[in-house]
Amino acid sequence: MDEKQNSFNIFVEIPKGSSQKFEFDEDLKMIKLDRVLYESFFFPFEYGYILNTMGEDGDPLDALLFSTYPTFPGCVVEARAIGLILMEDESGIDNKVVAVPGDKIDPRFKEIREIDDLPSHTREEIKFFFENYKKLEKEKWVKLAGFKDSLSAQELIKKSWVSN
Repeated sequence: MDEKQNSFNIFVEIPKGSSQKFEFDEDLKMIKLDRVLYESFFFPFEYGYILNTMGEDGDPLDALLFSTYPTFPGCVVEARAIGLILMEDESGIDNKVVAVPGDKIDPRFKEIREIDDLPSHTREEIKFFFENYKKLEKEKWVKLAGFKDSLSAQELIKKSWVSN
């Protein structure tokens, strides 16, 4: 992470608008279809992980990325953190960094520096998605504990950073 600019790379696994949950398979070194969402939902943002990190769950640190247009599984996007979602699921702590593309990549997000800069409806949409996207899957659940600011997200990223 470039600490001066709060800049890091997100590996997109799931493009905005998808109802399919793709994951990078470490053994195969390929993107694999994990499952189709059981609900009639779609991801309202790009979803993936921050490269060179390890989260509390033993996987790379999860990130959702707002974008104007969908990218594709495997796309790497330079991004910056605007906040953090405190979350837990059936596997344990599963916090997620909320990010936007770097200023040079998409100028539409240049003024969004904090999660509170997002429209309130967008924050409600994030909350609704995560609280409901696993409801039809037996034995799965999600609890949201709220949103934190960009500084909290940056601290988590620094704590999760691993060297190559």
